[in-house]
Amino acid sequence: MTTTQYAIVDPATGATVRHYPQATDASIAQALTASAAAQTDWRGRPVEERAALLHRVADLHAERKDDLAALITQEMGKPVTQAGIEIDIVVSIYRYYADNGAAFLADEELAVVAGGTAVVRKEAVGPLLGIMPWNYPYYQVARFAAPNLMLGNTILLKHAPQCPASALAMEQIFRDAGLSEGAYINLFASDEQVADVVADPRVQGVSLTGSERAGAAVAEIAGRHLKKAVLELGGSDPFLVLGGADLTRAVQQAFIGRFGNAGQACNAAKRIIVLDEQHDAFVEQFTAEVRAIEPGDPTDPATFLGPLSSVAAAEGLAAQVDDAVAHGATVLTGGRRIDRPGAWYEPTVLTGVTDRMRAFHEELFGPVALIHRVADEEEAIALANNSPYGLGAVVQCDDEAHALRVADRLEAGMVYINDAPGTAAELPFGGIKRSGIGRELGRYGMDEFANKKLIRVKR
Repeated sequence: MTTTQYAIVDPATGATVRHYPQATDASIAQALTASAAAQTDWRGRPVEERAALLHRVADLHAERKDDLAALITQEMGKPVTQAGIEIDIVVSIYRYYADNGAAFLADEELAVVAGGTAVVRKEAVGPLLGIMPWNYPYYQVARFAAPNLMLGNTILLKHAPQCPASALAMEQIFRDAGLSEGAYINLFASDEQVADVVADPRVQGVSLTGSERAGAAVAEIAGRHLKKAVLELGGSDPFLVLGGADLTRAVQQAFIGRFGNAGQACNAAKRIIVLDEQHDAFVEQFTAEVRAIEPGDPTDPATFLGPLSSVAAAEGLAAQVDDAVAHGATVLTGGRRIDRPGAWYEPTVLTGVTDRMRAFHEELFGPVALIHRVADEEEAIALANNSPYGLGAVVQCDDEAHALRVADRLEAGMVYINDAPGTAAELPFGGIKRSGIGRELGRYGMDEFANKKLIRVKR
């Protein structure tokens, strides 16, 4: 069996803080049995009881906010203020499903031509496996766990190997909130053990947020065993600045949309596309904002930009930027590793990126912004759609009707108009093309792993 290293390696220093033991095959087998056993009890609880449980989970996240934030600052380098904001969003997600879950689960009456009645009733399907990433350790779990626990499914949760402490903290919250024993179980599993869990007949589906490679591997196993998979994968989201856009607003929203969480978000504003008439002014203002960033200690509440999540991540980003420069891209600011221990990289702005470069085709997961000059709106739309990804997009244009027409032509699962890319409990999240399959959050988050059972009465 391959060993997976579950450990905290502080990306600010490169120091290994603590190792955690990998699950044994016997403990994985016990977890599967416990999850299946808990399913009968949990799905049978009244919907009001499940809602009350989610409210308690929200309360405990709020009460433990500072401790939870400190854990992920150490695990993956998120500046502590942004870590706290992540907890606030998590609280809103659990409360959203607690407050709205009953309505989302209400029977849907159908018009029946032949007489009698027919309803569609949403029911739990059984134990689910969640495979979660490191970039938003609490948020990613919440958007999977909250709707499915409200629905009555049970959860097996395999977190990223670099987030063991936060994974255990969440498991403890569910235990302290009074969730049925076995209804939420953390697994420090290897890739081989994950494959076995997906294949187990008691597991009814899998949700993964992560890389294309991981998504393809999990989807292959799930398909082989006829399991549904929800996949939220990468993104190279365009940020279009059209004629008439408020330039100050566009610069600020592009800045936050690209450099929040050190640029490590699937729906970050990775490709900024600006019409020729506004390009020079935008570049000047945007680059000035980026130059003013001072990377700092992520435990300092004043820090905006900390390290990347790992030395490997910083090295990979550096290789992508170096390739772009070698093929003719221009670095307006940044462009190098920061010479200190840990996973530090300079906030960077690149122009002149072409399809000869890796940066044109690949996702850049870090504090690097690409700015493209385009002659007109048609070129902007064509460039925005020229990507294997289709997660999100932003349109900056003060003519709302015009912006909506452009939004209709963008190949993306989400389009934000005159706003930074973001998320909220009530808004569905997901993409098309190589960005994934399915939706999370909003009412759609309760549909993915539900048995939509038809009940027909003939009179």
